[in-house]
Amino acid sequence: MSYQVKEVQTKPFEGQKPGTSGLRKRVKIFQQEHYTENFVQSIFDAVDLKGKTIVIGGDGRYFSPETVQTILKIGSANGVAKFIIGKDGILSTPAASNIIRKYKADGGILLTASHNPGGPNADFGIKYNVSNGGPAPENVTNKIFEKTKSISSYKVIELPPIDLSKKGFFTYGPSNVEIIDSVSDYLQLLESIFDFPLIKNFLQSHADSFKVLFDGMHGVTGPYGRAIFVDALGLPESSVQNAQPLPDFGGGHPDPNLTYAHELVERVEKEGIHFGAASDGDGDRNMIYGKGAFVTPSDSVAIIADWAAEAIPYFKKGGVKGLARSMPTSAQIDKVAKKKGLECHVVPTGWKFFGNLMDAGRLSICGEESFGTGSDHIREKDGVWAIVAWLNILAYANQQSPNKLVGIKELLEKHYAVYGRSFFSRYDYEEVSSSGAQQLVDGINEHIAKGSLTSTSHESKSTGQKFTVAGVSNFDYTDPIDGSVSRNQGQIITFDDGSRVVFRLSGTGSQGATVRMYVERYVPAEAGPAELNKDTQEGLKGLIEVALQLSKLPEFLGRDKPTVIT
Repeated sequence: MSYQVKEVQTKPFEGQKPGTSGLRKRVKIFQQEHYTENFVQSIFDAVDLKGKTIVIGGDGRYFSPETVQTILKIGSANGVAKFIIGKDGILSTPAASNIIRKYKADGGILLTASHNPGGPNADFGIKYNVSNGGPAPENVTNKIFEKTKSISSYKVIELPPIDLSKKGFFTYGPSNVEIIDSVSDYLQLLESIFDFPLIKNFLQSHADSFKVLFDGMHGVTGPYGRAIFVDALGLPESSVQNAQPLPDFGGGHPDPNLTYAHELVERVEKEGIHFGAASDGDGDRNMIYGKGAFVTPSDSVAIIADWAAEAIPYFKKGGVKGLARSMPTSAQIDKVAKKKGLECHVVPTGWKFFGNLMDAGRLSICGEESFGTGSDHIREKDGVWAIVAWLNILAYANQQSPNKLVGIKELLEKHYAVYGRSFFSRYDYEEVSSSGAQQLVDGINEHIAKGSLTSTSHESKSTGQKFTVAGVSNFDYTDPIDGSVSRNQGQIITFDDGSRVVFRLSGTGSQGATVRMYVERYVPAEAGPAELNKDTQEGLKGLIEVALQLSKLPEFLGRDKPTVIT
């Protein structure tokens, strides 16, 4: 195949700064002439991939097929030796991490804006992963950003597009291209981790008393869900819904929480389904929900950590090396770590912080309150992994309890009876005024500087509960592996009863500002079932009122209610 490398003149675009999860903007911004090409070339300018192998995949959102071809043109012109591409450009983020690691690729480019909506008027994203399969660390993303600010040209090889629907080996200019099945390697990985025969036996023997529903939310995980739940575990086709990946996610918002996964929640309650689960656009998040039983992400990772070494073959064999959570996530997993004598790390939000600990052999299981849960099997959070982990644990728990069915609710109650319960909720205020969000942050920083909130008492009007502020601080983190320091990762107000409220500006949206407020109140096991099993919002009502009053959030943001409550 003859080819010619062409150099195209360009100018920098402002604001091509990748966040913790890559560069995310509206589709129309990426569609500007040279915009996508500039960013892709900047990756190749920042990371030497000449003669190397890279993986390409994504969640199938609008503008993905064209961008795969753009990466081929520019990557080939920059000397990439081999591209491994998921069929139809589809690879869930966890599956891509696995492919990078399994085939010893040098990196990967993922086309996803994760849980953000898709379509011509919605969001797109480009994310670079490094050779351990995890998101690029800050020193790499900073380098990419610096290159975007000075770029003057990009290289391309103009050849006919490759047919992404055909698996096999091809050439593109000087590069080799392998188009692979998007699902099979990932399914093999899960089958090596979990006890599929135990899960299958439990589900088949309780076909009437334990029904399962998986919702792919028209994101990337539909085909993975069908391969696991229908093909491997023998469940009926009706146990999987919204399983066709669509460029606009069927017009929905592919974020697995109680607000956006309402179709799953409604069907679970209406049909009395015992185990419901959903995953997001790119497959790295999850929600577990059974009839009358919602599992918070903080509780989910704690329960997986509690049962892992006993129930899951991967951890039975290799042991649990350590646990971790992001700072805003509740301290429920800390209680498990303490009882089991394990190290428990608290890191900033961003999966890359877990990767360093995993690579150093100090971390096995971790999670974020934003519905991200995972382990050291890959270097990304993994929604489908978490869902199968729950099924494995439930199958094992029922093997130990032959006469009484153990469901999600029973597992939660058993956990609280041993460890107590961290009532936890997150309030998201999306696309708020950036200036209002900054005023909120500045106001809390002023309290930190002056110490003006410390030792002040505040009473909830509706519950009569009193909360006394123990301290206010910014969360800074020094990585124990490489010594890097991350500052101002969230503002924390702690109270003398151990409760806390965290405020964070999020960088995962594509426009405006998103403010997240995290509220946590711990109730010890001795409080008894009536107190431990209260509804979350009831258990947190007084603290939420005090948090809003203290921070003046409604005043600064001009919002009486959050966009999403989880």
